[in-house]
Amino acid sequence: MASEQPKESRGTEALALSFGAVDYLHRWSKGGQNEFTPKGDSDLAKWQDMITVNVHEGVRNGDQLAELANAILSNYQRHGKILRTDSVPLSENRPAEHLIVAVLGSPAFLEAAFARFVLIDGVGMVVVFSHRVYGKQVGPEMSQWVQTNGPQAEKTLMNWDKVPSLAALKRLPQAK
Repeated sequence: MASEQPKESRGTEALALSFGAVDYLHRWSKGGQNEFTPKGDSDLAKWQDMITVNVHEGVRNGDQLAELANAILSNYQRHGKILRTDSVPLSENRPAEHLIVAVLGSPAFLEAAFARFVLIDGVGMVVVFSHRVYGKQVGPEMSQWVQTNGPQAEKTLMNWDKVPSLAALKRLPQAK
């Protein structure tokens, strides 16, 4: 059954990623969370764009992946505004996938988060592309960024086939 046949990772190296014609470098990993920012954006306290790959080793099938997506959707609803959700249905060639697009906020910034839920190498992964705008009252700036860049960011994320393998992610240096 296709839902039990996850995608295989085509990514082999995890210290550097290419996403949307931008090179990202590994910055931090711990407990299955792996963060990457563009080459010139190394300050994790004030980054602008980030790719995060969250590994959920207990997620092994389509039903568990859907449960994870629903749990994270609930969390995003409590901390921001959901802009869009979508699911790619199960097919003979592809397991089901899910997408959540949200704007999350704090007094210091707004973050557009594009979260893709997918089974890769037999394990559930949440691959998130995020863009932040810092400052107070940055709603109009974020709205303009999402309107201009959101559709392409979503398309790039949903078509990205270079997610690092579980083995490559496990080899990354881990924070203590």
